[in-house]
Amino acid sequence: MDKEKAYALLRQDRWRVVDQSSLGPMFGALQSFAMDDTLCTAIGAGQSDPTARSWVHHQTVVLGIQDTKLPFLSEALKGLEEAGYQYIVRNSGGLAVVLDEGVLNLSLVFPDSEKGIDINRGYDAMWLLVEDMFKDFGMKIEAKEISASYCPGSYDLSINDQKFAGISQRRIRNGVAVQVYLCVNGSGSKRAELIKQFYETGLKGETTKFTFPVIEPDVMASLSELFGVELTVQDVMLRFLQSLKGFSGSFYSSALQGEEYGMYEMYYQRVVERNEKVLK
Repeated sequence: MDKEKAYALLRQDRWRVVDQSSLGPMFGALQSFAMDDTLCTAIGAGQSDPTARSWVHHQTVVLGIQDTKLPFLSEALKGLEEAGYQYIVRNSGGLAVVLDEGVLNLSLVFPDSEKGIDINRGYDAMWLLVEDMFKDFGMKIEAKEISASYCPGSYDLSINDQKFAGISQRRIRNGVAVQVYLCVNGSGSKRAELIKQFYETGLKGETTKFTFPVIEPDVMASLSELFGVELTVQDVMLRFLQSLKGFSGSFYSSALQGEEYGMYEMYYQRVVERNEKVLK
């Protein structure tokens, strides 16, 4: 990791903060994807400062496009509904993840500078930020694939080989959004069990041309479980803002503004239509 280059992304002159962590169950995951696309477009066009966004979704499984190729998809989706979860398909790569009121999601949205932000640099910046947020616990946070977790990837964040977070990235119109989900409290293994059941029902032992993870629930945990301290989303939100301020010295709160409202309506319509099409 080139720490200096990653730190440079965190050291913006000013951060704009869009906090949507307490909007409640009516705030849906498709709205989140439209938000990040809007911010990417505005920031890529130089109409907004780099932005840090936080959000929480209740009882939602976010699927990747690949998950829709499961041979027994409709049965697997029915299983999610019976377990009390809604589901959507995201417009970027990756596989199924669980979001609920104990999971805090963060996005860092930067302009893709003329040289281009190398993909790993964005991931490294988020990793460094998360390390900084929890540095007082003195536990090593590693970024490496935890292959038996859900949505495994090379930037899974783990402590003692138990994953509590996954980082993804989306690029659109000269903007880059680096996103992380942090399992703050609750049971990491219970969330993993839900997705394990989803794949078992969706595959029924069939071999497919796509590879789906063979999930071992014990490899996943929440930060509360790992640190042995009951953390709330609000606690972690405060740590997030303190870390951000430590890197930049200045941030301000803001909702969407000006032309962003129109952009948001367009992107929201687009993600809704794409989602309906994929799930037909």
